[in-house]
Amino acid sequence: MPLYRHGDVIVKGIETLPEGAKKCGNITLAYGEMTGHSHRIADPNTAQTFECNGQLYLEVTSATALLIHEEHAAIKLAKGVYHVWQQREYTPSEIRRVYD
Repeated sequence: MPLYRHGDVIVKGIETLPEGAKKCGNITLAYGEMTGHSHRIADPNTAQTFECNGQLYLEVTSATALLIHEEHAAIKLAKGVYHVWQQREYTPSEIRRVYD
């Protein structure tokens, strides 16, 4: 299964959506708290997002979908299902999300 890193966002191909996944209303994968930029699908007609148990999933419904962000090169994702999460970092005091 493919694995992509797009700044602080990790996207990994999976076989199927988990049972009980609920469709979300947008195609933004993560918001940049520091810059206001977001990791998102360029054309909302090419993909849809789902949530299940606090986890985010992406289904690319067209042949490809373009993952974009103002500070990173675009990534072309093939048709399929992906698990999406934000990278974490360790510090001596905590484990925390990485922010763009």
